[in-house]
Amino acid sequence: MTRTSASCPNCSAPLTFRWSSAVQTTCVHCRSVVVRHDVDWRAIGEFSDLPQDSSPIQLGTDGRIDNRAFTVVGRIVYAYDDGGWNEWHLAFADGQSGWLSDAQAEYAVTWPAQAGKALPKSETLRVGVRYQHGSAKFVVATITRARYQGVEGELPFEYWGKDQMVFADMRTQAGDLATIDYSDDPPLFFVGRFVSYDDLGLRNVRTFDGW
Repeated sequence: MTRTSASCPNCSAPLTFRWSSAVQTTCVHCRSVVVRHDVDWRAIGEFSDLPQDSSPIQLGTDGRIDNRAFTVVGRIVYAYDDGGWNEWHLAFADGQSGWLSDAQAEYAVTWPAQAGKALPKSETLRVGVRYQHGSAKFVVATITRARYQGVEGELPFEYWGKDQMVFADMRTQAGDLATIDYSDDPPLFFVGRFVSYDDLGLRNVRTFDGW
């Protein structure tokens, strides 16, 4: 995978990118959140320590899905009343990107998609609401009100310092997955499916004492 580099605008330490289309990254030297504006990088804040978890995935983990190689280049961390989860940003070898949701050893891979019609407003959401995307008929299965916990690494958009947000997970009878992310306006829409750990063929994972 092609690597590009720049200098941190806050401390001048080198910033190395695994994904050339990154819009935001974090500097491990001075803990700055750094965002690209045109050709310039600007420090816009400071990231805090992320909560500890037991996920084997980390920045730099490699894998493969649908015979497409990817590298984990970024992460957004969320918490909610029953726990927390990671959204790992995946950079594929062909230059595209996607997301790997990692919630208590349950995994789903999604990609950004264009909504076929207007997405339901968050205040009208109810479990059981139907939404059709192309030929796929989705039903809202869960609605999660989450708290932003932090970021690290490379992301495809500016994203930090959030507060609370709403996610709607939808399913089809065939097992397809879609998520509406209301952390932005207009909301973001993703489609994908659940996968097993073994499906991902992960390498360069974290190891723990006793493994």
